[in-house]
Amino acid sequence: MTARVRSALVVSLVLVCAALSAPVRTSVAQASPVITDDDNATMGSQIREFEPLDPLPLPDLDPLLSVPGMDVASYQGNVDWPAWYGRGKRFAYVKATESTSYTNPYFPQQYDGSHAVGMIRGAYHFAIPNASSGTDQANYFVDHGGGWSADGRTLPGALDVEYNPYGETCYGMSGEALTGWIEDFSDTYRARTGRHPVIYTSTNWWTRCGIGTFAATNPLWIARYSDTPGALPTGWLLWTFWQHTSDPLDQNHFNGPLLALQLLARG
Repeated sequence: MTARVRSALVVSLVLVCAALSAPVRTSVAQASPVITDDDNATMGSQIREFEPLDPLPLPDLDPLLSVPGMDVASYQGNVDWPAWYGRGKRFAYVKATESTSYTNPYFPQQYDGSHAVGMIRGAYHFAIPNASSGTDQANYFVDHGGGWSADGRTLPGALDVEYNPYGETCYGMSGEALTGWIEDFSDTYRARTGRHPVIYTSTNWWTRCGIGTFAATNPLWIARYSDTPGALPTGWLLWTFWQHTSDPLDQNHFNGPLLALQLLARG
């Protein structure tokens, strides 16, 4: 074996060893989890796992300057909408989709039923940012009921982004990556519908994951189970919706009179 050959073999061995010892780098995107009606995630389901709940929170809001509403998913099945309207609820958000692999089988009854009794209705999407792009999930949402129409009775779609129900709290993503993912979802949704989506989240999760601000474009839906909404995520000075309890189901307030809610629906 000549010196030149021996030298080439040594270099090759060094390169192979370096490659074997180098950390394996994988892309953020993963296969979408298998999501069923028995384990799909809903608005606040993960927030309630990680954040304290005050017992029997009683919001102290002026009834002339706020509007009570609710949000539902497959767990509520066929909802008795006349009964909830009779209890004063005037708007409802309905889960439509999660990731790019789940649709709510009760969506037609819930979405159309709330509208039929006179509620202003909207749809929401539960985000799984490490499963596929924000663009893909926004398109899936719009294609499966999450659109918007300027009829004065349909609210812009909502993006539910919170603690990961299937793994690491921040989806194994940096704050910059999560911010970019939300931007992609929001921009795609606006391109498809003409509206920016409402963003639903909690201040603790948003801050912990280091996400940027969307206050200039997206209405905020804050989740906090107490008698006040508390501090808001970076940039937002006002909340638009507030989810304040999940007993006996998720209940919310709109921050303004009914006329303002109607204006939000009209765009």
